[in-house]
Amino acid sequence: MCCKAIIWLSVASVIGGLLAILGGILIPLGDKIIGDEVSKEAVIQDGTIAYENWIVTGSPVYRYFWVYEVLNPDKVLQAEVPQLRQRGPYVYLVRHLPKLNVTQHHNGTVTFWQPNEAIFQEDKSNGSEHDIFTVLNLAVAAAPDMFSGLLPLVNGFINRSNSSLFQNRSVREILWGYRDPFLELIPNALLADKTTGLFYPYNGTADGSYNVYNGKDGISKVALINRYKGERTLSYWKDDYCDMLNGSDAASFPPSVDKNKLLYFFSSEICRSIFGVFEKEYILKGIKLYRFVVPSLALASPVQNPDNHCYCTEIELSRNCTAAGVLDLRSCQDGKPVFLSLPHYLYASDFLLDSVVGLKPNKEEHETYVDVEPISGFTMHFAKRLQVNIMFTPHKEIDVMSNLSSEFIFPVVWLNETAMISDESADEFIKSVTFPIKLLEIMQIVLLCVGFAVFIPCTIAIIVICCKKPKVPKSYFANLEYL
Repeated sequence: MCCKAIIWLSVASVIGGLLAILGGILIPLGDKIIGDEVSKEAVIQDGTIAYENWIVTGSPVYRYFWVYEVLNPDKVLQAEVPQLRQRGPYVYLVRHLPKLNVTQHHNGTVTFWQPNEAIFQEDKSNGSEHDIFTVLNLAVAAAPDMFSGLLPLVNGFINRSNSSLFQNRSVREILWGYRDPFLELIPNALLADKTTGLFYPYNGTADGSYNVYNGKDGISKVALINRYKGERTLSYWKDDYCDMLNGSDAASFPPSVDKNKLLYFFSSEICRSIFGVFEKEYILKGIKLYRFVVPSLALASPVQNPDNHCYCTEIELSRNCTAAGVLDLRSCQDGKPVFLSLPHYLYASDFLLDSVVGLKPNKEEHETYVDVEPISGFTMHFAKRLQVNIMFTPHKEIDVMSNLSSEFIFPVVWLNETAMISDESADEFIKSVTFPIKLLEIMQIVLLCVGFAVFIPCTIAIIVICCKKPKVPKSYFANLEYL
């Protein structure tokens, strides 16, 4: 009986050991299987999960706009502090058209254009796009920068057109453009296009061209930008560091995202690459995500962040070398005095916030972030929040700007471009990616646990049985001697 027990225990111990070894082997083997599958599906080529969500976004992308209404325009002209009230949101569907002129190249890259179209969403908006507010006059505010050597002439055109520093305009006009009466008087030799607007021209245009790595020659660079408008670097900042093209366009990133590293992405709207830092890990619709937020350091003044030194231009005019939280975009906006910030001057210098009344920065409502699924690198949720400001200063040569109290970086609108993975897409991702990974992890754990649960007790039992074998009594040997 004892021998049979040892035999069965030995068999069970071997089986348990084999199960544990198999579970252990599945750990590196499973990681390789997962890595190979992710690498296959993350390549930007027809037929992959990445391509399906890359060629046209799997979830609708919306832009929410809030317009800053000026409550005391006449008093601002007499040196009072502007009082502002945000109105909105006014919501537009954007980024819903498939990419244009998609061309795969033999060097492991793909080229494309991103079409622009904005469709008003009345059901999501707090009002009509034809709502009219008193806002900053874009053309008049920008005139000193656009026609710096012709201020007396410009002043005459402003007065003849009965224009002022503020005007009544609809939301649609402010965002997408309108024929300005002041600009109508500017000779064609100086200005051919008489239309102005914060995002004019937009509808019917396309951003690009972009050339990105498709992942065929190495998944570690998939979706990273290789060239923009045919160039490997930008030309706005006249500096090798600030003109670098870093990262992707934030729609996706290379797989195996490391939360201990900065996440870089490029935005043509801010004319630069920027970075996010890991903030938290959370679950969205059953999918584990890493949230990366754009920190205050990214838009800090060079005093706090020396890396931002090359974004400084014309210190005496803009103070953007000592001011935090704003980015001077004149170099990439054809000289228009457009300054970018986070909404409500989040992370900006106090003097900017004190220059107007009515802004209340709030981190949760006004920060920019991107939520990435770390295994695949796919972006599942994001919120790109920006504020568009126009810079102007007092000018004695221009009547409507002669009594201003100081220089202004004046808020006009702020926006939140956002999208979240749909329930259908989330279910499909879980089915094709998350579930197989979880199943493999469960198999690893079960095999290890069952294997050790059988191997260890059986091995101990064998040892105990062997140690407890009955000893032969001395009288037995005495009897043998007698015989």
